[in-house]
Amino acid sequence: MTPERPVRPAKPIKSTQNGSKKPTLRRAHPVKSRRNTAPKANRKPLPYRCRDCRKFFSVRHGSVMEQSKIPLRKWAFAIYLNATSLQGVSSMKLHRDLKITQKSAWFMAHRLREAFASEQGLFVGPVEIDETYMGGKRKNMPKAKRKHLSGRGPVGKTAVIGAKDRTTNRVTARSVKNTDGATLRRFTESVSDLTAKVYTDDAAGYKSVRRDHEAVNHSVGEYVRGQAHTNGIESFWAMLKRAHKGTFHNISPKHLDRYVNEFAGRHNIRDRHTIDQMRDIVGGMIGKRLMYRDLIVGEAR
Repeated sequence: MTPERPVRPAKPIKSTQNGSKKPTLRRAHPVKSRRNTAPKANRKPLPYRCRDCRKFFSVRHGSVMEQSKIPLRKWAFAIYLNATSLQGVSSMKLHRDLKITQKSAWFMAHRLREAFASEQGLFVGPVEIDETYMGGKRKNMPKAKRKHLSGRGPVGKTAVIGAKDRTTNRVTARSVKNTDGATLRRFTESVSDLTAKVYTDDAAGYKSVRRDHEAVNHSVGEYVRGQAHTNGIESFWAMLKRAHKGTFHNISPKHLDRYVNEFAGRHNIRDRHTIDQMRDIVGGMIGKRLMYRDLIVGEAR
């Protein structure tokens, strides 16, 4: 009978330069390799195998790129275009530049927007808060849609509320069903710290906000009074609306939050170097998944 292979003793723990203990990769039992991942050249598109769970995987697993057949190089080009285009990238441009179908480009663009969907901490202030409305002009709508609209102003449009922290220059925004007092107060208190100074316009819904609050009266032509103004968040709205009119032309209410997250996320990393912006986008892709059937659910075929 062949004698059993002796068990290798664990190597002693080595000390790092700062004195902390760092365990080595070797275990106290027989192993075939120091790596726990085995490459399998004949197993594309899942060219790696985990020796623990014995399943095959690829570098796309656990990210929005999972099960995508688009080459990784084209994904890198799309991430670069997304990071460097302040007004966003349309699916038609991705279709032309990457030589993929418009349907694939549209799905890719939405998966990249998923990378920007992340929670942020409370803004310590000063914080600017404002709301806007997204949607086409009534005169440009088809007659069948216009006849169902009654009233003036933002009828038929979707409200979006946002906040900008002057200290960090970060922005967060989301669509809301209405702009009543309860909605405005709930949003303001969910994004700002208890001690934050909050600046808004003179909308009546902000009067019940439980923060150190100051407003400018837009209705009488007052836009700046000392430090009280909302010019920062309004410049973000301007960028979003220029992209709406010039790049995408039409943004459905169903997907509006994805576009808002994209522009807020791009705004928050715009001061970094391009390669760092791309790293941030890739980091946001990890742990997320967006299926095409979930993206188009409820749409007419």
